[in-house]
Amino acid sequence: MLIILGLLLFLVLGSLILLLPVLWEREIFNQFSGSRAVICPENRRLVAVSIDALHAAVTGIHGHPDLRLADCTRWPERYRCDRRCLAQALRAEPYTLGEANRGTKKIFHLPVLLAAFAAWCLGAFWHSHYLFRVRWMEGLGLTAAQVKQLVSWYSPHILSVGVCLLFAYGVAWLLAVRNRRGLNQGVLMSFFLWAAVGLATWPESAALPHDLLMIETSYSALAALVVGATIGGLTGKLVMPLSVSPGASATR
Repeated sequence: MLIILGLLLFLVLGSLILLLPVLWEREIFNQFSGSRAVICPENRRLVAVSIDALHAAVTGIHGHPDLRLADCTRWPERYRCDRRCLAQALRAEPYTLGEANRGTKKIFHLPVLLAAFAAWCLGAFWHSHYLFRVRWMEGLGLTAAQVKQLVSWYSPHILSVGVCLLFAYGVAWLLAVRNRRGLNQGVLMSFFLWAAVGLATWPESAALPHDLLMIETSYSALAALVVGATIGGLTGKLVMPLSVSPGASATR
């Protein structure tokens, strides 16, 4: 019983630890996103440029982002310019007028809650006597009486719900940051996050008995598919949005 609680707690802590650099990258991305008005050093006219916020976020994980321009209203004709306006762009504030206004990125709560609930229900059925409970018990070395007592406790259920919610919100956040919707995009982002969590927790997961590892890996992969398909397919179709990016003046 303590093994299960420890495993669930480890998954929660591992997800939180993995989330910290993601949140830091999000801050860098938000800091450098958006179009900015600068005076072109070549023709002394006002132009709009964009900093490569995604590149800055990826390279800034260690504290020193590599800054470069991603777009300019004089491109592609003047794509090979010396880009001396970068220093101006770093000092300028992003603006949201005209085509620079792409709206705030949003997380839609109802798809997330439905996806987390579906993943939790799948887990309950997956570990029931209809499927893999016997093999799961043997892998953990538990008796039927111990499993019955475990099911009666609240903490394992709360932890499993927390893991499902954390994963679902992670997928929704990735979709929001990338400004993506649709079933395919949801599944893609879900499996990206699933793989990242799997790599982060692999040293501990590899120590599990082979049969138990296969049961849990299969469940987590199928749950990731369900979460991604639910969130990606329903994002924008169910309401209760929450803005996750700054630029409160931006409107759709």
